[in-house]
Amino acid sequence: MNQKVVEALTAQVNKEFYSAYLYLAMNQHFEGEGMPGMANWMYQQFQEEQFHAKKMLKYLNSRGQKVILEAIEKPLIEWPSTMAVFENVLEHEESITASINAIQGIAVDEKDFATMNFLQWFIDEQIEEEENASNLIKQLELIGDNGYGLLMLDKELAQRTFAEPAAE
Repeated sequence: MNQKVVEALTAQVNKEFYSAYLYLAMNQHFEGEGMPGMANWMYQQFQEEQFHAKKMLKYLNSRGQKVILEAIEKPLIEWPSTMAVFENVLEHEESITASINAIQGIAVDEKDFATMNFLQWFIDEQIEEEENASNLIKQLELIGDNGYGLLMLDKELAQRTFAEPAAE
């Protein structure tokens, strides 16, 4: 494997673990706010991001690469509003999308077709991640200051579950 690709994927593993850590912090924020549904939604995101990191680790290992894990940056722990949390979610997912797209660019430049193929799953996943965050922001805009609406959204988000996708 090309060293540039290995370094970029290794850095992405760290970003995925940071993502998990960020979502766990958001989970704790909502637990403290008495919003168990939103806390649940963030916990499911936490699990999903861990899955993403593990998927990348497994890929690198399958290509004979040893991954050296780095320290995970401390995430934010407080937000001024529910809207601010979900705006942070969208901003974060957009940054992850940009990072994965950059890795795909490196893989293209290095003609690493296996990695290009591997990354397509993540590119598709990021479209879904951004859409989910964007839709939740739109719903929060419609809700505005309506406490009942916020409670209804919280109840809806309590239904979310995460199951690791079946092996491709």
